Formats: sequence, structure tokens, C-alpha cells
Amino acid sequence: MYRAITIKKGSAGWGGPLTMKPTDKRNKVVSVTGGGIHPVAAKIAEMTGATPIDGFSTGVPDDEIMVVVIDCGGTARCGVYPKKKLYTVNLTAVGQSGPLAKFITEDLYVSDVTESCISYADDSQVAAAETKAIPDPKNAPAPKTKAQARAELAEMNAGKKRNFITRMGVGVGAVVNKFYQAGRETIDMTIKNILPFMAFVSMILGIIQASGIGDIIAQTISPIASTLPGMIVISVICALPFLSPILGPGAVIAQIVGSLLGVQIGLGNIPPQYALPALFAIDAQVGADFVPVGLSLGEAEPETIELGVPAVLYSRLITGPLAVVIAYVFSIGLYA
Repeated sequence: MYRAITIKKGSAGWGGPLTMKPTDKRNKVVSVTGGGIHPVAAKIAEMTGATPIDGFSTGVPDDEIMVVVIDCGGTARCGVYPKKKLYTVNLTAVGQSGPLAKFITEDLYVSDVTESCISYADDSQVAAAETKAIPDPKNAPAPKTKAQARAELAEMNAGKKRNFITRMGVGVGAVVNKFYQAGRETIDMTIKNILPFMAFVSMILGIIQASGIGDIIAQTISPIASTLPGMIVISVICALPFLSPILGPGAVIAQIVGSLLGVQIGLGNIPPQYALPALFAIDAQVGADFVPVGLSLGEAEPETIELGVPAVLYSRLITGPLAVVIAYVFSIGLYA
């Protein structure tokens, strides 16, 4: 028997609360977090009676998904599932962020969720939530066909011919509006994504310099990162299929390691010609957490997702070290 639940945001979260109940059709809790089914997804499934699914190993059609559990740090995954009108539970404290931020709404998305944020709900609350989120199709007007829309437009424009001045004004207005919208989106992306990243890197560098961690890194990581075999080992570790989906979210690990290596290169502990190979070595896991999401966004069949995800993850074990070797070859004499 299915039970209804309410999921509230955490102390630093955003969105929600989300009230939901499985149906005979929508009865899957998909965990797209890497490392198997997350405890939050397992608890949602346990309390509702739904079926927990590991999104990295099994594909699920969108019309069978009740809720998706993710651990996105603010990239595209945050908005992919809300764009599909699917309930989305984010384990990290991220609000409207990423390139799909406009699709992230409080009635579909909640963040900073822990097991304590989940509680049972009454069926009346589910009915109220569904009524609020989904309009009654009986009261909605019937959609117009393309032929009807064209006929109405032709009727409105009958006998009206735009002169040159009008056409020029409309054209100029369209161009100006495009540039204005592009500027607005650029500023919005700068404020929400680029500036927080710059502040994060600045904080990491400050901690390294003030805490003495840099000296420890110089004695441990620097010998490994200053040789080609060491770089290859780093790339293999980052590309391991069971580690790469965990290291990928938000590119946090790559940002931290990149900041550490950058400091050591600046201090002269690592030769500058290893900067390019190091970039590919620490980024072998990039996008590994997004593989099932990308396939789902491309409307791939469940069987394609089941086979495609492990294929991409295992291929990183080949392409990761190969990219390091290629980068090393191209960096020869780069700083001579």
C-alpha cells in the first residue's frame, strides 16, 4: 500500500515543501547520486512503498518516475528534471542555479534534504498539492491547431500591409531586444555562477596559504604531479567507474585539486610544463555524474541508458590517461 509523504527543505535549502504519493504508474524513486542508492532515496521509497532505482545502472521512463534524488552542486542537473516537470530532491544546499535555473520552481524542487526532512502526509494534502500544481484539464481551453492559428493570423492581418518604416522599426526592435536579453542573461549568469566560483577559489587559496597546507602538499602531491607516470596514476584514480560519479558533482574536487596544483606551480614546486597534463589528469571524471542525466535529457531508451552509462564510465579509463599523454606531448617546449 502506498503512503503519502512531505519533503521539506533543510536549514540552508530552497524550495518545497513537496507532497507526493506513488501511483500504480509513477512508483519509482530514482537516485542519481553515484555510489548506489542514497539513504535519502531509500527512506523515501521505504516510507511511500515506492521502488528505489539506481539511475546510474538502470534507465526509467519519465512517466514512471515519482521523484528524482540528486546531489548537484549547481550545474545543469539541478534544472534537467524540473524542466521535465518531475519532482526533484537535491541533497546539497543549492537554489535556482545553473543554465536551467528558470525551470527550478518551489513546487517541483527542494534542496539541502536529509532523512529528517521527510515526514508522512495525509491524502488530502496530496490532493491539494496536485490541484495546485496541475490545472484541471476539463476547465482548460482546447488547444488550437496550426491551421486554426494561421487562419486567425491571416484574418487579423487582412488588408494590412506594413510599410518600409514599420518593417524597419520591427526589425530594429527585434535586434535590440535580442541584445538586451543576451546582456541580462550574461549578468545573471555572472552573478549566480562565475562570481561564486571566484570567491570559492579565493577562499581555498587563502586557506592553503594561511594554514600551512601548501607545505604538506609540496612534500606529498608535488613529487607525484611533477612526473608523467604520476599524472597518469592520478587520471586513472579519478576515472575509476565507482569513483568518478562521486567526484564529479559540482566539479568541487577538480576545483580544489586544481587550486592546489596551481599554487604549487606558481611557487615553483611543480614545473610549469606539467600544467596542461595536470589539467587533464584531475578532470578525467568530469561529466561522469551527468551521463545518465544527459541520456535521459536526450530521451534515450531505458536499455540505452543501462548500457550507455557503464560504457562511458569504463571508456574514461582509456581516454583519461591517453589525454594526459597527449597533453604532455603538446606541452613539450611550451614554456621554454
